Amino acid sequence: MDRVTKAYLDAFRDEQSIEKLSESDSFELFADYCVISDSYDDEFNVTDVHTGGGDDLGIDGIGVIVNGSLINSVEDVEGLLKVNGSLDVTFCFIQAKTTSGFSGEQIMTFFDGVDEFFAESTALPMNDSVTQAHDLMQEIYENSLRFRRAKPQCRLSYVTTGQWTSDQYLEAKIARRVTQLKSTGLFSDVTFHPMGADEIHASYLRSKNSVTTEFSFPSKVLLPDIAGVEESYLGVISAPEFIKILSDSAGNIRKSLFNDNVRDFQEYNSVNADIQRTLTDDSAKGRFVVLNNGVTIVARELTTTRDKVAITDYQIVNGCQTSHVLFDQQEHLTDHVQVPLKIVATQDEDVVNSIITATNRQTQVTNEDLYALGTFAKKLEGFLSSYSDDQRLHYERRSKQYNAVSGIKKVRIITKSQQIRSFAAMFLDEPHRSISYYADLQTQVGSRIFNDEHKLDPYYVSAYAHFKLEFLFRNGGVPVKYKPARYHLLMALRYIAGGPEMPALTANKIEKYCGGICEALWDNTQATDAFLKAADAVEEALGGTPLTLDIAKTRTFTDSLKQKLGAPSHHGTARS
Repeated sequence: MDRVTKAYLDAFRDEQSIEKLSESDSFELFADYCVISDSYDDEFNVTDVHTGGGDDLGIDGIGVIVNGSLINSVEDVEGLLKVNGSLDVTFCFIQAKTTSGFSGEQIMTFFDGVDEFFAESTALPMNDSVTQAHDLMQEIYENSLRFRRAKPQCRLSYVTTGQWTSDQYLEAKIARRVTQLKSTGLFSDVTFHPMGADEIHASYLRSKNSVTTEFSFPSKVLLPDIAGVEESYLGVISAPEFIKILSDSAGNIRKSLFNDNVRDFQEYNSVNADIQRTLTDDSAKGRFVVLNNGVTIVARELTTTRDKVAITDYQIVNGCQTSHVLFDQQEHLTDHVQVPLKIVATQDEDVVNSIITATNRQTQVTNEDLYALGTFAKKLEGFLSSYSDDQRLHYERRSKQYNAVSGIKKVRIITKSQQIRSFAAMFLDEPHRSISYYADLQTQVGSRIFNDEHKLDPYYVSAYAHFKLEFLFRNGGVPVKYKPARYHLLMALRYIAGGPEMPALTANKIEKYCGGICEALWDNTQATDAFLKAADAVEEALGGTPLTLDIAKTRTFTDSLKQKLGAPSHHGTARS
């Protein structure tokens, strides 16, 4: 391994707290992270996509991206169908080798594994991680009538530490296998990406940079000076140029651009269906600019060079529906379709929140939704980062928010999904929902979760417990066989370290209650002992039955575990 690759790998191992893993295992995770990051903007737990380690079909990583979300359960598909009504899918497969060459035999074995993964009947053994991804794949194809624009994309990446050079014989064999996969009729597109040292270096650097896009915006006017705003423009942009703002390097829509939107894409409701009809009608598409309210973008950085505009770390805070319909209808877009566009460059979070609130007033959005999205998240971010040194965490409100901040380990970044899941598991006694029903948990934002009257301490404690448990999984403190019950371990730890009688989330007493749990979590020895006791409680609740993800998803298992932990009878407030 060359010195540059080793330096990047060492930096990655430090960021992910996996220093104790072997170099080859670490490189597999490094490859997984880089490849998935090229198609997915938000932070994610790289161990959740890693599949290598025996009975892995020759596949070291599998990422399934559905409607812009990196998912790993059948229930996630069901939840996305409830929210979006359709599926837009990309399968990412990774094979990584620390050797410097590109072995034709190993590449063919990689293709064999992917073929087996999609076969109607599988003959080879598959480990738990591959089996979980396989079940997810089957659920996706069982809902094939709900594919939004096309069949799924399939991306294969073979990663080594060497240099890819064109080998006509090997390229011909690869082309034949790509054609063979396409012939199954399962995919809209199949691509193979050979990644040597140069490609993996570039991918890793991209993962650390905020999203930046340059586009042509000639029909714009500079707005007058506005307090808190560095620069702002109002104008119209051609639809093909606007698609550049929406697209990632793989040609997919960047779902992370809509993190500040209260509502996800609502599919083709009456309003969106009208937009679609306008875009598909040659006689009407030219009127799109006067029929549509347009799109508002907030960027942290903006530069202009004549007609060119470059924006960095940006969000589409209004126009989510318009953006998705335009992206879906790309084949009908020409320069005659013009999109009203407002771009605001500001570092002032109060300005950002006021824009989000004002621009979303035209839709049916509650004050609770807006508060949970803006002010509560801002308070939570400040609270998590107010702790010192090893106790500090970082709540990520925006995609890649901390990439440009040096010295922050990836494992200490808490995403919205991780915060909601860990809080619901630990303080609402709903670990089974944290595994399987994230879409349902999101509907509780503003009421049972991210409620303005809640004390912030339980959110910090649950986030830190999530971080600490993941750290112990990666470093051997807690056996990885308990990963299917990771959220149950969080709930159990609260009972063990804090006691079964929990004060109300709005009461001052919850701060002292959480303080006791913190004392246990901040000490590595105490945290390890507490989580191992939680694992013992899980074993008791299982009653000799092997732990599986299917068991962990059930309310019955949660209730059994609570009984073993001595939960008071009046404490069953979690909804089933």
